[in-house]
Amino acid sequence: MDEQPGLSEQYRMASPWPIFIALGIPIAELGILFDLFPLSVGGLVLFCGSVSGLLQEAGYVESPWRALGVLAAVLLVVGVAFVFTDLRLVTRGYAIIVTGALLVLGAVAGELFVHDDAPAV
Repeated sequence: MDEQPGLSEQYRMASPWPIFIALGIPIAELGILFDLFPLSVGGLVLFCGSVSGLLQEAGYVESPWRALGVLAAVLLVVGVAFVFTDLRLVTRGYAIIVTGALLVLGAVAGELFVHDDAPAV
């Protein structure tokens, strides 16, 4: 008798992305809340990269690089909004803008240089 009936060995049992999303959100929030620049940038990069990987794995997007570019554009808009408000959010806005810029660079580099050479199944 099979220990795990109905499951095939060719399918992965679990996705790695949810744990990284769950870590990216609080890291980014702590960095933004306490005005810790590296922590907020790292948390947002982890969160956005994981979301784009999850979207690609689930089949919603063909390439994670374009989803990463869209998330970068959203972060750039939010960061500019933080910078141009009068609520003392300028340094937090700069952290979000830097994250958006890094993600744009990553998305462009990924789109240009990363090619999936895996054979179609």
